[in-house]
Amino acid sequence: MRERSDPLPFYDALRRWVLSDGAGFMALAVLVGILTGVASIGFVGLIRTFEGWFAAVRALLAHVSPVLTVSVPAFGGLAAGLLITYVAEEMRYGGIPPTLRAITLEGSRLRARLIWAKPLATALCIGTGGSAGRVGPIVQIGAALGSQVGQRFRLTDERIRNLVACGAAGGIAATFNAPIAGVIFALEVILGEFTESFFTPIVISAVTASIISRSVLGTAVAFVVPAYTLVQPLEIVFYVGLGGLAGLVAWVYITSFYGAKDLTARLGRVPPALRPALGGLLLGVLALLVPQILGMGFSQVGLALDGQLSLPLMAGLVAAKLLATDLTLGSGSSGGLFAPALFMGAMLGGAFGELLHLLLPGTALAPSGAYALVGMAAVFAAAAHAPMTSLLIIFEMSGSYSLILPLMLAAGLSTAMVRVFQRESIYTLSLARQGIHIRRGRESDVLERVRVDEVMVDAPVTVRLATTLAQLAALIDKTQHRGYPVLNDEDVLVGMISFQHLMSARVRWSNWEAHRVGDIYDRVLVTAYPDESVSVALQRMGSYDVSRLPVVARDAPSRLLGIVHRSDVGAAYQQALVYLGDRGREVQGRQAGERDASETVDLVVAAGAPAAGAPIRATPWPPGCLIVAVHRGDEVLVGRGDVVIEPGDRLTVYAREGSVPELAMLLRTEESGQQRPVD
Repeated sequence: MRERSDPLPFYDALRRWVLSDGAGFMALAVLVGILTGVASIGFVGLIRTFEGWFAAVRALLAHVSPVLTVSVPAFGGLAAGLLITYVAEEMRYGGIPPTLRAITLEGSRLRARLIWAKPLATALCIGTGGSAGRVGPIVQIGAALGSQVGQRFRLTDERIRNLVACGAAGGIAATFNAPIAGVIFALEVILGEFTESFFTPIVISAVTASIISRSVLGTAVAFVVPAYTLVQPLEIVFYVGLGGLAGLVAWVYITSFYGAKDLTARLGRVPPALRPALGGLLLGVLALLVPQILGMGFSQVGLALDGQLSLPLMAGLVAAKLLATDLTLGSGSSGGLFAPALFMGAMLGGAFGELLHLLLPGTALAPSGAYALVGMAAVFAAAAHAPMTSLLIIFEMSGSYSLILPLMLAAGLSTAMVRVFQRESIYTLSLARQGIHIRRGRESDVLERVRVDEVMVDAPVTVRLATTLAQLAALIDKTQHRGYPVLNDEDVLVGMISFQHLMSARVRWSNWEAHRVGDIYDRVLVTAYPDESVSVALQRMGSYDVSRLPVVARDAPSRLLGIVHRSDVGAAYQQALVYLGDRGREVQGRQAGERDASETVDLVVAAGAPAAGAPIRATPWPPGCLIVAVHRGDEVLVGRGDVVIEPGDRLTVYAREGSVPELAMLLRTEESGQQRPVD
């Protein structure tokens, strides 16, 4: 039998070429563009197929009884909810926020399963009438493709970040036949910065994806718009007014969407997988009254752009579409926020234009369709805080550049207005509520790079309600901890107790030893979640003047997962600074002068070492030691708990003085580099 040739030498040579040669990385950008173009064709085709199928089902049910049609969006919500819950939970939070989170906190790592699960869940949602769009999903699909290519070639986080942006740009370019808008969207929204090193690969990827999709989907624009123009200079005043209204509608859109998500989260008795089905059922009921709100609604947008809809209908559709989107995406289904913003913007602008013609008869004004086009750009620009992307995507989707001045003015004004009331966009507010604040594509606080579950104590010492205070005093003596989570007999977290509570009891009662924890514990729980950043946990500690927070599951807030202390924040700070590179080490040297009993060392993992092959969190490190970085070939990995240590890795360790020999024994190695004392 012929022996198979080993592909590794070829793979290693290819990887070296990609890493060392600029042309090699551009080749990867082309590859991401090809993959994203093909994925976009499949995604659009899947949505169209499901739309056709379920339109036939809806017609069949309507023939029996119109009431039965409410089951169609309910079925779509159920199918999407099951996929989200049991395949990829991150799909529940939209397409763009999880992508931004991955770039910010997770080294731009996105899971491969998103490539097939996201289009299927979204197509089921939109195809059955869900009020959602395609931008968010195709961004996440393209980003996942870019991330997977980067991971397969074991690229650095920064290069994977670039490929994630390439995939996002390619997805928009291919799906909407809008390569320029795809490029600007990736730079303005996904990365938040315009740099030459990112620009060229993103352009290459977007153009490649667009060429692939045009070969199958054609070159037709999404909306055929008459050649509207600015009829007279006085109209600029009216477009300014429209920009202000668009900013207000965008603010209501953002507020109501997250309000709906909060309301859904409080439906504790309804399993998460069933919540989108409930939203779909209510959407079906609304559609009995206003059928125009089903799906993306682009046909209705086209009618508004042609001036074929009445003022009362368009005004009503703004509110109806807002509610429909809240029921669909606010309940946790899969889809994007772009199409609803376009729909509401078109209806707002069209209604505004019709109102002007009604109030100013005989005045030379552009048709209401012109105001509808400007309204589309203004509402999306304000909701996404992305005026440049908004202008370009409207230009490319409509093929109309004749209203460029009103478009620029209204989009800029609406964005500026909504920022007065809401600093975060509809995409970044999801992260801000978790304490992750995106500024220029990167987090504004270094502690936002580190999650609570990376620094928390996984198995904290706990006490029971029936524990006597004498037992509590002995426990404090033994562990030297000053606070403990309190559990009841069913292992449910019910509160916290601290050394201060014990001292108060000793003053209050002469027989304090006989009293129990249940008599004095603090029933007001202030908690943290494992997926939150350490930054938001620290802010919460400061707000409530506590030194520790129990960590609980989001879906089961009484289930204790761990505990995070103020002292853990120092370790997280070191981890974040190392991740930020040499500049971070300089800041560390200036700001950590009080930790002169610690040092940072580099150690190489030997083959057969006890730590080799185990995740960082499963290794018994000496007390006070923190693995801040793992150097593996050309990569630098953040020392997260789930990183598996491999022989040959060079570990950067923040260690207490005197613990280095113990570390060396654990790794069976000699120090590979010079110790770097922390001044």
